[in-house]
Amino acid sequence: MFHHFKKLLIVMASFLLLSTSFLVEATGKGLFWQVEAPNGTVSYLFGTIHTDDNRVTDFSRPILDALKAVDLFVMEMQPNSDPANFMMAEGSIKDMLNEAEVEQVKALTDFHVMHLSQALTMKPWLLAVVFSQYKPQTPYSQDNLLMRGSQDFGKSIKGLESSQEHFGVIDGFSMDDQLVMLRTALSLTEEQKETNFETLIAAYLKGDSDALLALDAEITGASLSKGLWQRMRVKLLDERNVLMAERAIPLAQQQSVFIAVGAGHLAGDGGLIHAFQQAGFTLKRIKK
Repeated sequence: MFHHFKKLLIVMASFLLLSTSFLVEATGKGLFWQVEAPNGTVSYLFGTIHTDDNRVTDFSRPILDALKAVDLFVMEMQPNSDPANFMMAEGSIKDMLNEAEVEQVKALTDFHVMHLSQALTMKPWLLAVVFSQYKPQTPYSQDNLLMRGSQDFGKSIKGLESSQEHFGVIDGFSMDDQLVMLRTALSLTEEQKETNFETLIAAYLKGDSDALLALDAEITGASLSKGLWQRMRVKLLDERNVLMAERAIPLAQQQSVFIAVGAGHLAGDGGLIHAFQQAGFTLKRIKK
């Protein structure tokens, strides 16, 4: 039931397929890339959206062929095996909210098929991520299906982040800040959640990573104070982009890899597309 937490990186910070393909020179946009190291090793970089929606989980032949061709599948996070990574060290959300807010938490917990006892001790910022979704998530998100497909092809699996790193990214924020995030999620109507989701899906299907990154920032930044959003962006996107590049680039220099990370981590001067280019890789965009 915790798989839906991975939607965090697309919704909160950018926190965000192809039927036929051809290659064009890199322009900084796009969601599916062939990346060739200076030594000639060919790998792939793919921007995901953390959802189980069938509009993005029906993978095209080029994606499946790329999964078959590589030696290693690399995803954002090493699969989590410790539910404690989701939980507060102490305390209960029930004691931090007013009565009406607690009732909202109970209703949304039921809607998202969670155990109330666990929801009430979950890190508020993670609970905010769950509650910002307009439908429950399943274990069949795009990321997990890519991983399972890789396993079916006999590939090894590696995460760029440990589960502790991934789920601890906002732990340094005060409890007051995290409660602001949670209350913001509680204030969203079902119509707003669905509209946000459909807008992101539509942008994703167009395959423009720059536009998707801007849209993510617009949706999330509009609901939080400028200062809080900027601090979140640094932690959720900027710092993690540096870490991902530091770990992904050496892997792609050593062997053929398929790297699948949230689409928001690809675009911009601090994104992985630019990082691979700066490291001397030749990038070619695979698109419809």
